[in-house]
Amino acid sequence: MSQVTLGGNLIDVAGTFPAAGAKAADFTLVGKNLGNMTLASFAGKHKVLNIVPSLDTPTCATSTRKFNVAAAGLDNTVVVVVWGDLPFAATHFCTTEGIENVVTASTFRGHDFAKAYGVRCRERTADGPDGARSGGVDENDKVLYSELVPEIKNEPNYDAALAALK
Repeated sequence: MSQVTLGGNLIDVAGTFPAAGAKAADFTLVGKNLGNMTLASFAGKHKVLNIVPSLDTPTCATSTRKFNVAAAGLDNTVVVVVWGDLPFAATHFCTTEGIENVVTASTFRGHDFAKAYGVRCRERTADGPDGARSGGVDENDKVLYSELVPEIKNEPNYDAALAALK
């Protein structure tokens, strides 16, 4: 179990966030078309997992915007924004913000993700991700970069996440 803070208050996070060198766990998430997405859906590509609680929060929205810009210049790479809200909200957010270079994936039917990726805050009753985390996964599903931000309101280290995939 890990600990993070939210506004300085300690929060226990169940599970273990995947470390660099580990094999990325499979998952089933829901895309904007309500179809299932799995890790295999992105086979052969580098993957940036931007794991956030909600695109309705400033930090989560900012990280999605920044990864959207960065993703435009990356070859063979997909940025997957994993979040706990409904797919309809992600579509609305991306359309409103002009975000075209990320794939949004909801945990609303994929409760296994929060457990497999160690992003389930123990104080919550829902099973969605609960803070800003990022990870870089290569085309063979090996974790190259792993970051669990110590304060949920902090942004991830974009440069480090992207550099790991180059």
